Amino acid sequence: MFEVQKKEKKMAARLKTLFGHIQEHKTPTDVSTVLTHASPYTVSYKYTLNSPRLTEKQRQFYEDYGYLVIKKLVPEYSLQKYRERFEQICKKEVVVPGLTIMRDVAISKDEFVPGQKAVTKIQNFQLDEELFEYCKLPEVLDYVEAIVGSNIKAIHTMLINKPPDPGRKTSRHPMHQDLHYFPMKPAEKIVCSWTAMQKVNRENGCLVVLPGTHKGKLLKHDYPEWEGGVNKMYHGVRDYDPSMPRSHLEMEAGDTVFFHPLLIHGSGMNRTKDFRKSISCHYASSEIEFAEQDSQSTISEELLDLVSKKFKVPRESIKYEDIWKIKSRTVKGRSDW
Repeated sequence: MFEVQKKEKKMAARLKTLFGHIQEHKTPTDVSTVLTHASPYTVSYKYTLNSPRLTEKQRQFYEDYGYLVIKKLVPEYSLQKYRERFEQICKKEVVVPGLTIMRDVAISKDEFVPGQKAVTKIQNFQLDEELFEYCKLPEVLDYVEAIVGSNIKAIHTMLINKPPDPGRKTSRHPMHQDLHYFPMKPAEKIVCSWTAMQKVNRENGCLVVLPGTHKGKLLKHDYPEWEGGVNKMYHGVRDYDPSMPRSHLEMEAGDTVFFHPLLIHGSGMNRTKDFRKSISCHYASSEIEFAEQDSQSTISEELLDLVSKKFKVPRESIKYEDIWKIKSRTVKGRSDW
């Protein structure tokens, strides 16, 4: 009898300790604690889908902050292939249909600079099989599918060659939301993958994000009033609190960040003497709807004028959504447009 009572007292003491521990942590403040105590049957997810690819911690992080960095996702041999293709394009050894080649506003006003140093970004490489391979990488698509679903379109592609700043601060990219450019809804069915092609840090202008801003609405954008000039279509958010907490995403080659189109983000100046390269693709579910918002009127007019002049088609014969339908390419699953 004595032994039984002794065991009962020990059990009671353990329960008391456990109860006190639970009471102490019933309002957790850090993500890891929330995930430890969360029940999969009570948590409601808005920005991600059920998928074995995302751990609970990764899923909750994307839900809370609107972005997720995956280390060493893209192999070096793939990155090297993209670097070599970029160089071929810059040297005009290959011609890619529909490709848009951009130059920094400061560089374009100076004397001619040959090769890669003249090009700061190429866009719309969806018709180049070498570069489009990035958009089809299984290791990337696994994460994309966990966010937008299995029917996937590549809607916008870029290889960025951020130049050393010439002293005019034109290598900066203003804080913005990517949804500003896309006449589509819902925003939850769009995601960007952005992969560092080399070491990226604050010195050479890494991405900077405002965590949690993906939970807000699309804000008004326009060209920032910068003395050194602003690159074409580099619109920035007009009204946001610059004192909001921000995260600088310093990354190694192959690291990839996935982020929501309403997340406010940008990048700083490249203060080094070398160009900083990254490659990215915006994906959308092929089930997405086209819907232009009032706040997108400035960018839509600008892009429609550009397309009209470039392809010599009457301005009134094209709609903004037509541009995105034409430049998009199915990556996986069925295509509804």
